[in-house]
This record gives sequence, structure tokens and C-alpha cells, in this order.
Amino acid sequence: MSAALLASPWASWTIAGAATAAVIVRPFDWPEFIWAVAGAVLLVLLGLLSAADALSGVGKGMDVYLFLTGMMLLSELARQEGLFDWLAARAARLAKGSATRLFTLVFIVGTVVTAFLSNDATAVVLTPAVAAVVKTVKADKPLPFLFICALIANAASFVLPISNPANLVIYGSHMPPLLQWLPRYALPSVASILATYVVLRWSQGRDLQQEISAEIEVPTLSVAGRMAALGIVATAIVLLASSGFGIQLGLPTFLAGLGTALLVLTRSECGVADIIKNISWGVLPLVAGLFVLVESLQQTGVTRELSILLQDLVHTSATGAAWASGVVLGVGCNLVNNLPAGLVAGRVVELAHVPDPVRSAVLIGVDLGPNLSVTGSLATILWLTALRREGHSVSAWAFLKLGALVMPPALLLAIAAAFVSG
Repeated sequence: MSAALLASPWASWTIAGAATAAVIVRPFDWPEFIWAVAGAVLLVLLGLLSAADALSGVGKGMDVYLFLTGMMLLSELARQEGLFDWLAARAARLAKGSATRLFTLVFIVGTVVTAFLSNDATAVVLTPAVAAVVKTVKADKPLPFLFICALIANAASFVLPISNPANLVIYGSHMPPLLQWLPRYALPSVASILATYVVLRWSQGRDLQQEISAEIEVPTLSVAGRMAALGIVATAIVLLASSGFGIQLGLPTFLAGLGTALLVLTRSECGVADIIKNISWGVLPLVAGLFVLVESLQQTGVTRELSILLQDLVHTSATGAAWASGVVLGVGCNLVNNLPAGLVAGRVVELAHVPDPVRSAVLIGVDLGPNLSVTGSLATILWLTALRREGHSVSAWAFLKLGALVMPPALLLAIAAAFVSG
């Protein structure tokens, strides 16, 4: 490769784009993290990004690594101690043999989990629980219930600041207090959640006519299982408190997960090795690789150019800039994943000094847009990983067909609701 070509920003863009595409397509069925890490390493080897800048990019993801590790610990503890099986039996009992009623119950639980524990927690913690539910009720067609875990994880991810780590990225040090956040995003959240529910239930109507078992025996929850449940509730409280005091969520989540693990292991028949070997550790290098790819894009000056473009749009029409930003990001997140897109967008809106309605539209696009495809958000990738562990699979095409129905009306209604709130 010539020196002139290497000096061009196109080289960095091409490698970052190819690595992201490989994460999406998963050539040879290799794990996603291999392709993200390979792209990051290639950027350094070709001299497009210095080793110091690559390490700086990795370091910027520390809060995300700690957050995910804590959540994965909680999920694995709950799975091993039978909490998911117990919850599944309780949900099945409440459904009383109605697939539609079970669908609504799962959707409500998914909304609550996303709001108070984050969208990544819904993917990591709720998906195994729902997989246990559909197995317990002997559902012939489990996908309508499993799709909820992916779609509500993004649709409800701006109810609270803690509902999506991307919210912290978009606002940075200028995060609105909770009493300002709620009136700004309450109506957009309601619009997003209701639109997602209506379209998803309509699209799955035929499969929801299936019969499910109503005669379910509820297993006894062990002391260790009750400890795991209390750990999850305590983590939600810790996250709310951390958000209220403006503390980053990674370390509190990690400490809550670690503390829960230490307590549970005192009464559990499982050992430390049983927990460690079952956690999907590949998620961490995947995130690190994505952070390095974003760092390389920032080195090319793309964020500065985008901020100038956004400023021009705002000067022409703030309303037009908000709609354009929200829709473009809503679609664009599915091309590059909303984690790197959110990092870039957060930097762009900071440089452009945009008004609040534009920032709100940007956040909604980054949070909700990923419902279009399986690679739109880290939460959806985590959902796919959880599905594979439970013996289920969803193709990228199958998800895209559903996402094309569910995402657009929710996105447009949420952005419109943001204007009403503003």
C-alpha cells in the first residue's frame, strides 16, 4: 500500500468499515470480536493509528467493560441458581395458557428491566429468563417472545439516563438532572414503547395463536437464588443512585455484581470456575475493538467536519436539523453499530453546540434506530449471543424484515413527541 494512500483518511475509513461489516456478517461463523480486534490491529500495523492512540481508545471503554462484566456476572449467577427457571414458572402461571397474555407480560417486564437496569441488562439478564419461559410453557414458536428482549431493549432505552449507556455518551458532562430528563423524554418514551408493542404484536399475531401449557409446577427457589434476585434489585437501586449523583455506572455495576457473586457463592453448590467459564467474555474485546475503530475515525477529522455540517443545518432550520439528525442516525447506527455511532455523535453535538431539541433527536436516533438490524446496537449483539447459548438462532435477514416494520413508526413518533415535549 502506497504512502500516499496510507496518508489518506479513506484508508482508515475503509478498514473501519470493513471490520464493522465483518462484525455484522460474521464470515466463517467466527465470533464478532475477532473482526473488531483484527480491524483495530490492522490500523496500528499499517501506521494509520499509533499504538498510544489505540490504547487511549481502549481506555475510553473502561466504564463499558466494567458495566458489562457486572451485568454478565449477575446474569450467570441468576441462571445457575435457578432464578430464571423460577421466574419462568411464575410468568407461565400468570399467562394461564394464553400466548398473547404471556407476550404482554414479557413486554412489560422487558420495559421495566430496560428502564431501571439498562438495555444491555435486558439482553444479558432477561433473554435467558424468557428462553426458560418458552421452554417451560412448551411454546412451539418461541421467537415472538424472544424478539421482545431485543426490541424493547432499544425502544425503552431513553426512559431514564441509566436506561442506555449511550445516553451518557451523548450528553457527557452535561447530563440533565433526572427532574429535567423525565419531562423531556417521558412522552417520546411512551410513544416509542407503545408503537413497538403494537407493531410487534400485530406482526406476530399468527404465532401468538399457538397453544401454551397452563399446568406449570413452580420450583422452589433456593437461598442462593433469592440472594441472586436481591443482588439484581440492589444493582438497580445502585444504578439509580449513581445516575442521580452523576457517577459513571461501570464501577458501581461491577462492584454490585462482584458483591452479589461473593454472597451467592457462600450458599451455592457452584464454584467460581463454573461462573467464569460460562460468561461470554468475547463481548469485552468486541467493545474494545469498536472503541479503537472510532478513535481512528476521530483522528481523520471526521467529527470536526460533521460538527460544521450540523451547525450549518441548525442555522438553516433547527427543526430540520433535528429531524435529519434523528433519522440519519437511526438508519446509520445499523451500518456501524450504535456504540461507535454514539461516540461520534456525542462528540459532534458537543462541538456543534446544538440546541436541546436537536440533541434529543440525536439521542433518540442512536437509542431507537438499532431496532432495524441485528448489529444496530451492542444490546442486540448481546441478545444474539444469549440466544445461541439457549439453542435458538435468528438470521440477520429475518430480523431485518421485522425491524423494517417495527423501527420506523417508533422512531418518527418518538422524534415528533420530543418536539411536543420541547
